[in-house]
Amino acid sequence: MIDVLTRNAVDVLPEGGLEAKLKLGRPLRVKLGIDVTSPDIHIGRAIPLQRMRAFQDAGHVGVLIIGDYTTRIGDPSGRSAERPILSDEEIDRNAKTYLEQAMVVLDPEKTEVRFNGEWLSKLSYADVVRLGRTITVARLLERDDFEKRFRAKEPISVSELLYPLMQAYDSVAVKADVELGGTDQLYNLLAGREVMGQYGLDPQVVLTTPILTSWDGTKMSSSMGNNIPLTAAPEEMFGRTMRIPDEQLESWYRLVVEEPVPEGEPMAAKIALGRWIVTRSHGEAAAAEAEAHFTRVVREGGAPDDVPSVALPAGDPVHLPALLVAEFGVGSSSEARRLLTQGGVKADGEPITALDVPRADLDGVLLRVGKRRFGRLVG
Repeated sequence: MIDVLTRNAVDVLPEGGLEAKLKLGRPLRVKLGIDVTSPDIHIGRAIPLQRMRAFQDAGHVGVLIIGDYTTRIGDPSGRSAERPILSDEEIDRNAKTYLEQAMVVLDPEKTEVRFNGEWLSKLSYADVVRLGRTITVARLLERDDFEKRFRAKEPISVSELLYPLMQAYDSVAVKADVELGGTDQLYNLLAGREVMGQYGLDPQVVLTTPILTSWDGTKMSSSMGNNIPLTAAPEEMFGRTMRIPDEQLESWYRLVVEEPVPEGEPMAAKIALGRWIVTRSHGEAAAAEAEAHFTRVVREGGAPDDVPSVALPAGDPVHLPALLVAEFGVGSSSEARRLLTQGGVKADGEPITALDVPRADLDGVLLRVGKRRFGRLVG
């Protein structure tokens, strides 16, 4: 059983700690904290959720902490500078979407959902000072990203130093037995052990999981757009999966599906992976439709059967970058301009590169953006 719980784990600390916790003879409280820095939980961030599900299936309790309060500070893990702070409205909006997404992987009946604003917002100044006494500045500066910035004489704010302590206090508040996280969270998770001990609690066991590398060779990230959100449209999920290079199939199967790559051609394995990813989020019927859509639209170069109508905005001429952002899911105006200049936008099959186009020239046109986004423009 312990092999299932620790599948793909990089660190399980301290040695023998998980075995000792399991011998307590009660359901363990297995914590995972997620800051709501973006609207989506992508499949890379879901890998620790998969470990939580394994604990749930073994009879333990998953404690999912939505970091509505810690997001207001921003976790500097892996950053060379302080993270930008989201507005309260963005944080609240993102938090509302996270539960639905997390339950794609977790068992709702065995999940305790907590928002860390529940306890962090109630800490007095004296409480924060007491929390600050649980760990030294020298110990905080051992963290890799802090150490590099300190040596380079780059600024480190006090709020950033407080972040690991606040995440650690989450473990105190929920009395965590185990905390899960990616390898980039190892320092924060170990800090949780130190702080719990200072509050008279049995320190948690730390279990880290690998970081999933995206198709572009970098860490999967919502801000970079190289991710697959757990609740993205089936066609989008399937299409993005098809971007994975053949050499990454082994790691994706191991970390996401938790099975070996099936024997045969890489394309067949990639299609099977796409079906698995879509099925988990949307079901088998949606996966079959997504595969058919990919075959028809991308591999055979056709248009989908059900092209949606897109109303042209008011004004003449029509500014295409704004239309692409508003109606075709392009992330930004700069990205839209890049698509246009590189021939990634086609009107009735012909590349269109102008930023501003007469309204009459667009009415009734089938617009194709990239490989998979279509719309019939209606004036």
